[in-house]
Amino acid sequence: MIQGINHLTLAVRDVGESFAFYRDALGFRPVAKWPKGAYFLAGDLWVALVLDPEVRAGALPEYTHVAFTVAPEDFEAAAERIRAAGAAVWQENRSEGDSLYFLDPTGHKLEIHATDLAERIRSARENPWVGLEILQDAPASGRASGPARKGGHPKPARKNPRAPRRPPKRRKK
Repeated sequence: MIQGINHLTLAVRDVGESFAFYRDALGFRPVAKWPKGAYFLAGDLWVALVLDPEVRAGALPEYTHVAFTVAPEDFEAAAERIRAAGAAVWQENRSEGDSLYFLDPTGHKLEIHATDLAERIRSARENPWVGLEILQDAPASGRASGPARKGGHPKPARKNPRAPRRPPKRRKK
């Protein structure tokens, strides 16, 4: 059973330029860097940047993008850092909550967003779009609630589901 996103890998044109953007403009915490890549943490999410000579020349024409959570009280400062870094805006916000849609130096479509799935569902109930069918409520954490177990409560999540699991200890012979 899938438990979540393990990591996000983005192919980049220039590791140094991308490293500076993700560290300085987005505030990701650097974990490791080498000539052909870097690892960051964005909250608990592991983000990998990897040098790729076949990387795109610019933004893709489709809507596919990656959205990162920002606390509502931090949204304006985060948006200003991104704009000050020279990131191009690829779309104006048309959904509930504060969002900024921007491109990274390689042309990946990114977003910072200040609400969660529970807020999106609440807003959708108030202003449903054509054909909308809400299948379950979403808790404030942003994750959809799973099927109930005996007693009617969902199974509790691991303390930190994104934390790497330790390998089993080897027994001495």
